[in-house]
Amino acid sequence: MVIRIALAVLGVLELLFPRRLTDYVMDVTTVGEPTYEYKPWVYNLARLEGLVFILIAFRWGKNRDEDS
Repeated sequence: MVIRIALAVLGVLELLFPRRLTDYVMDVTTVGEPTYEYKPWVYNLARLEGLVFILIAFRWGKNRDEDS
């Protein structure tokens, strides 16, 4: 259940704020690297990924409820 909630929250954040989340993750993962400019499709793909995370979280929750 905790993983499902975390996945849903990450999906919502990525769906609503793809630019800020992508830039933050790249700042955290790259140390001492120059700033990169991303193609516009990167942020659209991040939004799509967020939507997929949300759908997986809800689908996963629905399947668990049916198994009980």
